[in-house]
Amino acid sequence: MKSVLKSKPAQAALARLLAWYIRAVLRLQFGLRVMGREHLSALAADNKPVIAAFWHEMLPTMPGLWREARKAGIQRPAVVFASRHRDGQLIGNIMRAFGLGLVSGSSSNGGAAGLHELVRLINSGSNVVLTPDGPRGPARCAAPGVAALAGLSGAVVLPCGAATSRFIALKNSWDGMRIPLPFGRLVLVCGAPIHVPRESWRAALPEIEAALNDASRRAVP
Repeated sequence: MKSVLKSKPAQAALARLLAWYIRAVLRLQFGLRVMGREHLSALAADNKPVIAAFWHEMLPTMPGLWREARKAGIQRPAVVFASRHRDGQLIGNIMRAFGLGLVSGSSSNGGAAGLHELVRLINSGSNVVLTPDGPRGPARCAAPGVAALAGLSGAVVLPCGAATSRFIALKNSWDGMRIPLPFGRLVLVCGAPIHVPRESWRAALPEIEAALNDASRRAVP
């Protein structure tokens, strides 16, 4: 199976299939609750750049957040930061199906170049979507990149969480990624935006991690 997915056409086909599944599941939820919608509305009114951050395990439900951000009036284009590894590229291609651009890199492979490209895109008018504990963990531990990006670019960090009442947890994945199932209840949480000073961005990392954990804790279907 892995050898088949090394083929770009096969990976593209799988990405389209998974994007279709996620879109269908989001439509087939019995209930949707958005906590912190006022933060989305305020960010839309300010039209300032945003880094939407959430833990890697929540990736399959996050297209729902992108949909709610659009409803709130956030019009800036967004890019997702994904690993250059095959799995990361698959995730990036799935997110492309929801209208997000793709920037590739990782802490060990192209991270500096990816960071500079994200700063450039933010300065050009884009928002960024990323998972601070990706691509390999440890789960729910924020790597410095999210704080560095916020400090260098001036974008605020929007800590997010999500949960659905019906899901399958991938036991063999490092993060226990949760794949949503139809006919559940979906909760999306947006915490208060975090402003990161350029000169002291490293000191902001514990605050970002705590805010992400708080958003995740509050996401109870």
